[in-house]
Amino acid sequence: MYLIDKQKNRITKLVEKRFSDLGFKERENLQEWIANNPECLGEDLLIIQKEFSGFSDTKERLDLLALDKQGNIVVIENKLDDSGRDVTWQVMKYASYCSSLSKENIKNIYQDYLGSTASAEEKFAEFFDNTDFEELQLNQGTKQRIMMVAGQFRKEVTSTVLWLMNYKIRIQCFKVTPFQYGEELFLNVEQVLPIKDAEEYTISMAEKTQDDINSQETLKNRHHIRLDFWEQFIKYNNTKNNLTSNLSPSKDNWLSCSVGIGGLGMGVVVSKSNVRTELNISRGNKEENKMIFDYIFNHKEEIESLFGNTLNWERMDDNITSRIRYQKEGLNVYDKDDWGKMNVWLSDSLTRMNKSFSPTIKKLSNYLKNK
Repeated sequence: MYLIDKQKNRITKLVEKRFSDLGFKERENLQEWIANNPECLGEDLLIIQKEFSGFSDTKERLDLLALDKQGNIVVIENKLDDSGRDVTWQVMKYASYCSSLSKENIKNIYQDYLGSTASAEEKFAEFFDNTDFEELQLNQGTKQRIMMVAGQFRKEVTSTVLWLMNYKIRIQCFKVTPFQYGEELFLNVEQVLPIKDAEEYTISMAEKTQDDINSQETLKNRHHIRLDFWEQFIKYNNTKNNLTSNLSPSKDNWLSCSVGIGGLGMGVVVSKSNVRTELNISRGNKEENKMIFDYIFNHKEEIESLFGNTLNWERMDDNITSRIRYQKEGLNVYDKDDWGKMNVWLSDSLTRMNKSFSPTIKKLSNYLKNK
């Protein structure tokens, strides 16, 4: 790895170091870095537990337990400067144990990790794009994944991993290397082995419950209800404003209206317990999303004054996306008796949100064009 000096038009080689030489520890440092920024492993992951030890009849514990965007369990095992010889067997055991975690197990594990600071169901909804917890499909079948992180991988390990990949085990190896330049330290994370699909597990942690997912009939029923709700809401809202005039009913629990800037959408969201309107910032690049959020946040006083209420400003530093929302509790989209109240509240809130954000979004559009 080299440092670029733009003024001198030169590059300077950084000094490759060992974690132990720098005084870094596996649990206190490497594990915390990954837990707080799982994107370093190349995708958006939700860390649901550290040092997980909830295995029946064993005292073993895995370093990090996570979910990917498809709801698959991801076992992350960290080693410092050397992978050791037995890490592959170790992570295979962990993955097999975790294969039997039910959706309720996973929620309880994550809630234990969050403590009383947040609701696991709400955090799941944020990560899985506003999907109700009841409709999430978590840890389905034999799709558990493995990620191994180490400074160096022994040949015994890489040979075994390559062999396992032939049998469609979903496994990745990431080489992590610290570099030093003067007093500054850098970390390079490099995937050295790819992943493929998983196959069947062989060891069960516990008896898997039968209610880990809703039946297909239940899901279909929910989809039909939401289609009906959005159809009548769009008709109602089109008499109040033109924001939904080009939208079609959806089986999803959200609709999104364009605001004239790619990656930004004015959305309405419904669930079994609340409804909300929100401005979503999702342009694919985390740094750009946070910059846009900060730009809009600088106009917070003006926006809330136009809107007439306090809004929830959620920068969500651990996520790629950000959002600003206004929410009302106690309305249930699956109760048709609530639809009239939901129509009035959502339409009024959407109208006010569009009006209050429009001046700032116009300024933002010019800013982005001239940036």
